[in-house]
Amino acid sequence: MGQVMFIVWRESVEALLVVGILYAWLKNGDVSARRGIPYLWGGVAAGVLLAAGLGAALLGFSELLSGDAQTWFQIAIVLIAAVLIVQMVFWMRKHGRTLKKDMENSMQSSYQSGNWWGVFVLVMLAIAREGSETAVFLYGIGLGQQEASTTSLVLAGVIGFGLAFLTFYLLQLGGKIFSWRRFFQVTEVILLLLAAGLLVTGVEKLFDVILESSDMLASANWTMTLTAPVWDTSMLLDDSTTLGSLVSTLTGYRARPALLSVIVYVVYWAVVCSALYRKPQPQPKSKRQEAV
Repeated sequence: MGQVMFIVWRESVEALLVVGILYAWLKNGDVSARRGIPYLWGGVAAGVLLAAGLGAALLGFSELLSGDAQTWFQIAIVLIAAVLIVQMVFWMRKHGRTLKKDMENSMQSSYQSGNWWGVFVLVMLAIAREGSETAVFLYGIGLGQQEASTTSLVLAGVIGFGLAFLTFYLLQLGGKIFSWRRFFQVTEVILLLLAAGLLVTGVEKLFDVILESSDMLASANWTMTLTAPVWDTSMLLDDSTTLGSLVSTLTGYRARPALLSVIVYVVYWAVVCSALYRKPQPQPKSKRQEAV
């Protein structure tokens, strides 16, 4: 429930940021600029419908499948969700600083041409992107929370959405401690931890399916080594408890981790950290610059 709340909260804040930037630009403009406000809200509604359609398609397609096909589909969604979360973090790192400027430039172009359908499409795609990512994330997380009731998951989503509005309001007030920069820094770490948890879960499920389909692999020495627990920290935090389950889903923590899970976790953070802190390569000088 906690991870569902976090995903809805974080993605909703990002969507509100986009809508807030565009709405402020239109509202503070002249009479002609305010004509774009209905297109803005129309784009929001269209984006929500597209995201809801994707969520319904995911559930519907999963229900159509059965047996091994459904299992493989669910594993694929979990792994895709992990990749999308990492991709989202890197995208925000690259475009976060110029997001407001880029969107305002797009609005200026629509204003000058008088074509407000560009605003409609821009908002629709932005909301649909955030909403579709949320649908995939929640579907992937929900596979690990099959014991949770639909009511509790819906309640978590509603609470997360409400917290998003409160967070957006507080961030708009500004402040040195609770600022947009600090918000993205903190949630970036949590998202990367959540992606690690989804990746470990997906790989574990994938390996289990492979072993179940082959008695030869299941009895091989190397597979037994990969599935054997490396340590046991259940005395400190058991991942079968409520708190342990939450930490497990958010971070990939395992009280009795198999060697395979440890390898996946270490490789994941090695790749992510090397990409995050990689120094940009210097651009080669052109012939004209060399001549100067």
